[in-house]
Amino acid sequence: MSDDRSPPPPQPSGEDPGHGHTDHRACGHDHGCGHAHGHAGDHGHSHDHDHGHSHAGHHGHSHAPTDFGRAFLVGITLNTAFVVIEAGFGLAGNSMALLADAGHNLSDVLALIVAWVAARATRRPPSARFTYGYAGSSILAALFNAVFLLVAVGAIALEAVQRLIAPEPVAGLTMVVVAAIGIVVNGATALLFHRGHGEDLNIRGVYLHMLTDAAISAGVVVAGLLVLASGAAWIDPAVSLVVAGLIVWATWSLLRESSALSIAAVPAGIDAAAVRRYLAALPGVDGLHDLHIWGLSTTSSALTAHLVMPDGPPGDDFLAETAEALASRFHIGHVTLQIETRADGWCRLTPDEVI
Repeated sequence: MSDDRSPPPPQPSGEDPGHGHTDHRACGHDHGCGHAHGHAGDHGHSHDHDHGHSHAGHHGHSHAPTDFGRAFLVGITLNTAFVVIEAGFGLAGNSMALLADAGHNLSDVLALIVAWVAARATRRPPSARFTYGYAGSSILAALFNAVFLLVAVGAIALEAVQRLIAPEPVAGLTMVVVAAIGIVVNGATALLFHRGHGEDLNIRGVYLHMLTDAAISAGVVVAGLLVLASGAAWIDPAVSLVVAGLIVWATWSLLRESSALSIAAVPAGIDAAAVRRYLAALPGVDGLHDLHIWGLSTTSSALTAHLVMPDGPPGDDFLAETAEALASRFHIGHVTLQIETRADGWCRLTPDEVI
C-alpha cells in the first residue's frame, strides 16, 4: 500500500522489538551518553542534551477522523433493534435466510461494541507498564471481529445444510420485507464509517461488516422473491450458504491483516524495501542493520534501525529531517534511529537474522 513516493496511510499493528522510544510531546532531544533522540512533530520544539546513540521519532497524525463515538452509538442502536425484528420474523416465517442474516447482524452489534471500546482505549495515555498506551487494542478488536465472523459462518452453514437435506416451508413475503429493511439499516450504518475505512483497520472491520450485511440483505430479498414465484423451499437455505460464502470472502483479508499485525508484521501499507533503500542512501550512512517496522495500532506505525555513520552522530537536524521524511513518505509516525560509528560488525544485532 505504500512506496517511496507518497503512499496512503498504513493499517498497522504490533509490538516493540526492543529499541522503540515513545515521546508524545513530539520534541527533539540530543542526549550525551552515546545516543541522540529526535522527535519531529507538528508542534516541533526541541531540547538539547547530549548522549551518543541516536533515536529519531516523529508522531504522525492519522488522516482518519479521531472520534467515531456518535457513529458507533447510532450503529449499535439501529442494528440491535433490527436483530430483534429480523430474528422474530425469521422464526415466525420459518426462514433460515432471515435467521442467518439476523445471526450475522448480531455479530455486527458485537463487532461495533468491541471496535468502539478499542477506539476509546487507543486514546488513553501511556502508563509505566503500557508504555505505548493501549493503541494495540484496536488490532485485537479487528482480529476478534474477523474470528467471530468466521465462527458465525460455521453456524449458518451447518443449519443451511440441514435445511437443504430437509426443506421446510418458508414465508417469502416476510423474507422480502424484513430483508429490505436490513438493506436500509446496514447501508446507513456502513455510511457512518465510510470516511475512516481506508485509514483504520479497526474502522474498516466495522465498515466491511455493515457493507457485507447490506449486500446479504439484498440477496435475501432476491431469495424471497424467488420463493414467492416458485414456492421452492430449498432456495432459502441455498441463499444462506451463499451468505456464508460472502462473509468468508469479505472477512478473509481482515483476518489475514489483523493476524499479521498482532505479531508485529510490517503493516500492509508500508514498503519495507523502499524504507531500507531510503535509509541506506542518507548522506553519511555507510551501513544499515536491525531494521524493524511494525504497527502500534490500526492507524499508527513505528520503526527502529541502526545506522552506521563513521563521521559520528550527525546532529538534531539530520534526525528531524529523517523523521519528517519517514512520516510524510511512508507514514511511519514513531521512528528510533541508533547511530553507530564502527562498521566492523561489533553490534550483536548486525546480522539480519538476529532480533
